[in-house]
Amino acid sequence: MHCRRCGTPLEKPGDYCLTCHTENSDAVVVEFTPDRAELTMLDEDAVVGHTTVTTRPEDDDELSGVQLRNFAGRVADEIRRKRPETVYAAGARDPLRETRAQLHHEFYRVPDGGDAGGSGTAGGDHDGSGQSDDYGPVVAWVLDRRGDRALEVVETPPREKIGGSHSTLIGGRAGRLAIRTVADHPHVKKIVPGPIDAGGTGSRTGLRAKATRAGTNGNVRLLLRDGSSVQENRIVTTAMDRETGERVRADLNEALREAELQER
Repeated sequence: MHCRRCGTPLEKPGDYCLTCHTENSDAVVVEFTPDRAELTMLDEDAVVGHTTVTTRPEDDDELSGVQLRNFAGRVADEIRRKRPETVYAAGARDPLRETRAQLHHEFYRVPDGGDAGGSGTAGGDHDGSGQSDDYGPVVAWVLDRRGDRALEVVETPPREKIGGSHSTLIGGRAGRLAIRTVADHPHVKKIVPGPIDAGGTGSRTGLRAKATRAGTNGNVRLLLRDGSSVQENRIVTTAMDRETGERVRADLNEALREAELQER
């Protein structure tokens, strides 16, 4: 691929041109699985290139943390060399969250388009350039909605997002984990714990958490159940309507499932 402005050959598709200081891609879409990341570079409505970064997951807990940080760091490096305005990401949550933590770009999670198939050489990268209509449902989803207003990213630390007149949470440690999981989401502005209803007849043991259907203003409710006790907590999001609120709700429920606070 060559720079669209000065024609200088670029090392990788979509790279920022250091010769004439020109962006050659304004967005990057990343699809994560535990062992690979598929990057698609966009320039407005055109796909200008693809890059794949692969890794080999570790079984050892200590080594897996190092492997995850290194994998996310390599993906983040690929994104930085493009200098895009916006990053869209889908797929496996752990590498996605670690990559987001290493970047300072506008970063939005988008709905998953299905599991990415195939396998790659451990630790390898593959590049392909040129415009193409050969892309998956995640890229298609982004291209279809790029003109929509993007959701604001909240930089407030999770602990500072919790407020309101009710401070007691049901479920003990599990209840606090549910609140922290939701507060950690970049599109959650505030969590307002609600009163506890202990008059239920539920027999399930152990806390379960669920984000309920978004309202017309994009906000959702976090329902906590622990035995016969129920607590409904208000979640203020940066979504501007029900459709975008539903995107946030789906992401919150995925995070709660991964925290083992929902039945899979």
